[in-house]
Amino acid sequence: ALGSGPAARRPGQGAAPSRMFSYRREGGGAPGRAGTARFLARHSSWGFVATRAARGKIQGMPYGNCLLLSDGPVNNSTGIPFFYVTPKDNTVTDLLKNPMASLTLPEADGNFCRKNVIDPEDPRCARLTLTGQMVTVPPEEVEFAKQAVFSRHPVVRKWPRSYEWFFMKMNIEHIWLQSWYGEVSPIAVEE
Repeated sequence: ALGSGPAARRPGQGAAPSRMFSYRREGGGAPGRAGTARFLARHSSWGFVATRAARGKIQGMPYGNCLLLSDGPVNNSTGIPFFYVTPKDNTVTDLLKNPMASLTLPEADGNFCRKNVIDPEDPRCARLTLTGQMVTVPPEEVEFAKQAVFSRHPVVRKWPRSYEWFFMKMNIEHIWLQSWYGEVSPIAVEE
């Protein structure tokens, strides 16, 4: 028979692992929500971008895609996500028609969740969502965007030139962070 409550448990059976709720992110930067958000922006090598589809039978519907990103060269993190994209990608087609997008950066990409055996859907495995406009990087910022993306993703230099690659960045308007049980917390862009 299955019992309930602490008295029904045998030692070691069904007990939570020790320190289950006291994990700390290594090298997590500044404490607090803004620090966690900056950490995720700095250490994410990819993100999930959601757009409104601009083509075919799914026009007007939500569309998502994973894209490589960088928030600056390894020694100069900015918090601004830069992308190396091609107009042949459906996501980019959507963004050129409607630049509003949502970008989710999951902590599952790093070692924290794996090391602590935390499922990516567990609220302790943080998720940062940025929303704003995706814009083409202006000519005066292209060199910085190139350093940002190529320093973190050197293989993209070898991608076929016939795909007309160019750089985009997100002008962040809203930030939300889920890093624990409970509600998703808004964070001021200024933070």
